[in-house]
Parts: sequence; C-alpha cells; structure tokens
Amino acid sequence: MATRVSRRNDCRLCNSWDLELVLPLAPTPIGDHYVPRDRLGEVQETYPLDLYLCHGCGHVQMLDTVDPEALFGDYLYVTSSSPGLVEHFRKYADDLLDRLRPLPGSLVVEFGSNDGSLLRFFQAQGMRVLGVDPARAIAERATQNGIETVPAFFTSGLARQIRRERGPAALITANNVFAHADNLTDIADGIHDLLASDGVFCFEVSYLVDLMDNMVFDSIYHEHLCYHSVKPLDTFFRRHGLELIDAAHVGTKGGSLRCTVQLAGGPRPLTASVGRLIALEAQRRLDQADTFHVFAARIDRAKQAVARAVHDLRRQGKMIAGFGASVTTTTLIYHFDLGDKLSYIVDDNSARHNLYSPGHHIPVVGPQAMYEQKPASVVILAWRYAEPIMKKHQAYREQGGQFIVPLPALKVA
Repeated sequence: MATRVSRRNDCRLCNSWDLELVLPLAPTPIGDHYVPRDRLGEVQETYPLDLYLCHGCGHVQMLDTVDPEALFGDYLYVTSSSPGLVEHFRKYADDLLDRLRPLPGSLVVEFGSNDGSLLRFFQAQGMRVLGVDPARAIAERATQNGIETVPAFFTSGLARQIRRERGPAALITANNVFAHADNLTDIADGIHDLLASDGVFCFEVSYLVDLMDNMVFDSIYHEHLCYHSVKPLDTFFRRHGLELIDAAHVGTKGGSLRCTVQLAGGPRPLTASVGRLIALEAQRRLDQADTFHVFAARIDRAKQAVARAVHDLRRQGKMIAGFGASVTTTTLIYHFDLGDKLSYIVDDNSARHNLYSPGHHIPVVGPQAMYEQKPASVVILAWRYAEPIMKKHQAYREQGGQFIVPLPALKVA
C-alpha cells in the first residue's frame, strides 16, 4: 500500500500563504525504514525534504507531510536504548521539579512519551503520570512496565478527555516531538485546555540556529516537519492563549531549545532568555531567505568535497563502506549521492544487522566486516559520533584503512 503524503499551502504556526522554498534537499524514502531481505522487492518511494520559510512569522518548515501513521505507528526506537538520553531526562526532571515545585500527586502528562523514561523520574517523586504515544507496541510495553500510556496521538479532544477523567495537569511535557506534528494548532489548543491555572508546558526541540551552525542538515527528515526558532513560537503561543516565559539553550540533539509555556497571564514571570534569543535570531537574519541560500551553498561545498574524495577512491578500484545506519544517514546518503558508492554500511547496533538501507538497499553489517573485507575507506555517515567511532575501531586504521568524516568539513583520518 502506498504511503499517503499531503502537501500544505499555509504555515503551521500562523497560517500565512506567503511561503518561499529556501532549502531544497534530495528526496528520500522514509529515513528509518530499513528492510529485511524478504522485502527487497518492494519499491520504497521517495518524498520531498524541501524546507520553506514563512514570510508571515519566520517559521521554517517542510510542507510535504508523510502520513504520521506510517512514520510512528510501528516506531521501533526506544529512549532507554540511549543511556545518555536517559541521564539527560533524569537531570531534566530534577530541573523541572526544582523550578516548578508541583505538589505531590500532581498530574504530569507527556505526549510522545515513548517508553516512559522521563515520566518514570516524575513518578518516583510522587507525581501521577500519564504517557501519550502513537507507537502501539511501545505504549503497551510502557503500560506493562508501570507507566500508563495511551496509544494515540495527542489532540485537543484527548486533552479534554484526560482533564475530565484525571483533572488538570500541573505539567505537560513533549521532547523531540513538537517538531513532528502537522496539527500544532490543535495540539496548542489541547495544551491550553489541559493545563491547570498555574501549570506549565515544557518541551525540547532542535534549534534552527544550531542546525545551521553545526551543519546538522541531516537532521532534516520526514519525521521533522518543523525547524523551530523562538520568535515564531512566541507569536504562535500568544495566538492560542498561552505565553512563552523561558527559552533555554541546551546541548542535546546537536543543539536544542527547552521552552517553558504557561497560560496567558499565568503566575510565573517572563525571563530575559526569550528576548535574548529573539535578538540573536534577528542578528542572524533567520527570517531572510538569503540566510538559507548561504547555508545551502555550505552544504553543497561539503558535498563536492566528499564527491571528489570518493571519486578518487573509485577510480583506483578501491572498496568504500559507510558507518552508521540511522534515520539521519538516509538524508546524507541521498543528498550526497552516495547510494551506489558504498558496498555496505557498518553499524555497532546488532538490531540493524542483516537489514538493508531505505531505497538503495545497501546491506547493513556488523563491524567485523571492516576487518575481514578491509575496505580502503569507511565514510562515517554518523559523523557527529566520529571521534568515539574512530577510537573504538582504531584497529581498522592500524590495518591500513582510513576513515572519511564528511561533515562539518571533510576530514580523512
């Protein structure tokens, strides 16, 4: 069955039709749809990854929207598989409890709660917790493990039902999911209806400034519909009876925003952080198309540098492999035109072994292949983790192999 794709003609935050294409990227299949051998005969369609700037409010977004059920209904990734992220959530929960000081027994709701890793820390401190997540199998396991989770997308209708059944929420959280939804207007209305009069909504999203500064354009994929900055969010929340009172810059996911929102006129003061980041964004001209054209040119220069290195190796008849089988590497493989250049992709995660990459169907194998087949070069597709990968596989270099790190600038080591 073909995956449904719809296309917006207005901005998700302000509904303006004044939209301009500012960052065209190569279309890809759904980035995390690695397939087993018995599905290699299936054609995996590609869908646009182009980003548009709204001249009405400055929001940057993808207009082509892949059916969320195809993206999240059978989602596989679980938070607990990343010890670093679980530790981040522990500190995150401690920070929120320290700042907000909710009464014991207060309701904490998280949408996009995954396996409940964050909610578990609130539960341990005496809070009532409820998760909302559309990944059915993950939601069921979370419930079985003591974190009750509704297997659904968060909507205003569901928010009103939760309030009727459980009362208002002292805290609503959403982490690395507020960029994933097409219906942000309905979600904001749901947050408004579910919050207690002194409650807050706190969420983390990747920050557009960091995406550009750190060259993490490969974090652009179909799950991520929105590329957030503070000024458009500030305007958006005000339109929905909410107010952004704090915006903290945090280091996760290549650079993120942690935003705190309350009901308009709520009891907490507006911090200076919101104005500071809005001023930074004005200085960086994030509401101007030419800013993104410059970024696109940087990406193209990086692409050409990698293409030259790979071409030289192939001209000499040398084998090239990749390292890293994730959703981000699909964007990188397609935009850098590496699909027919890599003999296989190495990954340390055994759950990926014996699968094939989206679209190009490059086999994913364990790291022993580097030592047995001795490719001349391995392109580190998971380039943000290049240093630990190279350190862990120093023996490959000692055998005469070399790593190619494609971003933020070409490095051969």
